[in-house]
Amino acid sequence: MKGIAISYAVVAALIAGGALLLGEGALRFATECLLILAMAQMWNLLAGYAGLVSFGHQVFVGIGAYGLFRISDALDLSPYWALPIAPLACAVVAAVIALPLFRLREAYFSIAMWVFSEIVAALVTKTSWLGGSAGLPLKSSRLLDLDWFEPVLFWIAGGLALGTIGGLFLLMRSGFGLGLMSVRDNDLAAMSVGVDVQRNRFIVFVLSAAGCGFAGAVSFLGNLYVSPAAAFDVNWVVYMMFIVMIGGIGTLEGPIIGTVVFFGLRELITDQLGYSAGWYLVALGTVAVIVMLWSPRGLWPPLRDRFGLKLLGVGRTAPTPPDLPPLAGKAGQLG
Repeated sequence: MKGIAISYAVVAALIAGGALLLGEGALRFATECLLILAMAQMWNLLAGYAGLVSFGHQVFVGIGAYGLFRISDALDLSPYWALPIAPLACAVVAAVIALPLFRLREAYFSIAMWVFSEIVAALVTKTSWLGGSAGLPLKSSRLLDLDWFEPVLFWIAGGLALGTIGGLFLLMRSGFGLGLMSVRDNDLAAMSVGVDVQRNRFIVFVLSAAGCGFAGAVSFLGNLYVSPAAAFDVNWVVYMMFIVMIGGIGTLEGPIIGTVVFFGLRELITDQLGYSAGWYLVALGTVAVIVMLWSPRGLWPPLRDRFGLKLLGVGRTAPTPPDLPPLAGKAGQLG
């Protein structure tokens, strides 16, 4: 635990100082990586620890972005101060839709989330005060200090990424986390031993939505513009799923490895080799198939088991029963 705290502090110091050392292009790239990592951790919380696979988490990216833009412009408030609106709006929406969605199981829940996302995207496209299909510029951007814009976004993204990893580590090490993993493994068995399955999943669903909404708001704040096509793009959830599945679902280290692989492939194919984005998607699909065939659990679990690595493990070890003399040896002492 002490080693984890030291490593955490070192990474936080690197993020704090990195904004002053990196150029604008590197800062923007690093910010994107950290935001996608945070989204992937939130999707992993829902799918990897609660057993709820969502195909529609892009809806929270869009709601968070639009919530930030509308509130900031309407109140003529600095976008930095309006950022808390994004996770709050997503949490409220998630809390409302959880009641009907939780009546569905497995694939039905996944598809219902995708349908809900498409409905919200269509409504936003048809709503004039949200900019319609043309989208919204951030009018309150005049309140921003553009000289510090990229460093501040990098710090926010870094804080969000570290916050999600640290928060999930503490959450999964708690009694709630133990109950949550039991729900993932077998919800009926968990219910039989007194775990409130619906309550646990509700909390995780709301937290996951809020985290994705926060990351989405920061991402579009960097563009100073949001549109329905970009905000509710299904590629958001595809990226989350790819990163988690490749790295290792149900682990905290998995999304970190998956993010490195994801952006490494993208930069190699589109920047170094000069191929189009279409080939980049082909490469992602190929890597996903190979990894799933070689290790269905992702890259991290076999590496962890092979080398005995324990970085952010949240698993529990069953207590060792006390040594008791065999009953047969005491047969002569009975009666």
